[in-house]
Amino acid sequence: MARSIAFREALREAMNEEMRRDEKVFLMGEEVAEYNGAYKVSQGMLDEFGPKRVIDTPISELGFTAVAVGAAQNGLRPIVEYMTWNFAVLALDQILNTASKMLAMSGGQLGCPIVFRGPNGSAGQLGAQHSTAFESYYANIPGMKVISPSNPYDAKGLLKSAIRDNDPVIFMESEVMYGEKGEVPEEEYLIPIGKADVKKQGTDVTIVSFNKMMKVALGAAGELEKEGVNAEVIDLRSIRPLDWMTILESVKKTNRLVIVEEQWPFASISSEIAYRIQKEGFDYLDAPIRRITSADAPMHYAPNLAALAQPDVPRTVKLVKEVMYLKK
Repeated sequence: MARSIAFREALREAMNEEMRRDEKVFLMGEEVAEYNGAYKVSQGMLDEFGPKRVIDTPISELGFTAVAVGAAQNGLRPIVEYMTWNFAVLALDQILNTASKMLAMSGGQLGCPIVFRGPNGSAGQLGAQHSTAFESYYANIPGMKVISPSNPYDAKGLLKSAIRDNDPVIFMESEVMYGEKGEVPEEEYLIPIGKADVKKQGTDVTIVSFNKMMKVALGAAGELEKEGVNAEVIDLRSIRPLDWMTILESVKKTNRLVIVEEQWPFASISSEIAYRIQKEGFDYLDAPIRRITSADAPMHYAPNLAALAQPDVPRTVKLVKEVMYLKK
């Protein structure tokens, strides 16, 4: 039976269930214990699991990430919560040079089953240093898996899979989605990493997106429907590994592709998708692949400029009309 719960509750349920299932799983990060989490994702977990499994850390991302990576290499399964992925750049040395590489460097002898999670991207008037989307940064690293869910159902199922995975996993959320509700089953379920989801079936154009930009993609599809354009909307969910075949099969049907993402345009997820689909699906395309990204500039604090810098429904609709060769 499904019930409607908030995104933060879905994440909490995933962690609670996995910590009850496996005593090797534990949570650590800034304010996750006594304060119940900066975004209340870990509310009540200290009471149930105690301070040895829900651990408050100093404000030292590199330091506590190193502790967690070492714990993972010694048989535990840490979940590391960052207050924001913008601060996690301080821990990139441990993520890039240790967690992602140790399995290869040890000849398969030393793995690193760990989940790094927290909010990512813009969340309103937070300024340039708190508004970066990092999916493409981490997806560029061999040995990492990158997940970026758009709703509570996917978040819970994918986080449970991530915690059980034997590889290091980057799990990217959004501050503006923590309070959003969605249908989540009461019974246990898992969602496989690396499988996209077709959120809306369509025949005329494929729109691909992920995380909070799915709102833009689905909103645009709704507006286009009013004008007789039937868009298929794909939620990537998993950035690395990326489900190329679902996108390709959709393009074979619709013959057009538009990608919506929050990141900067250079070397982005949309860049990689566009290259791969034109390489493997060029003969199916009836129009050039188009994309809409955030502006190629640091995020402004002013709300009007921040809104202008990010993808929205009207500009996405306009772009789809261009690939449909509709002038108005």
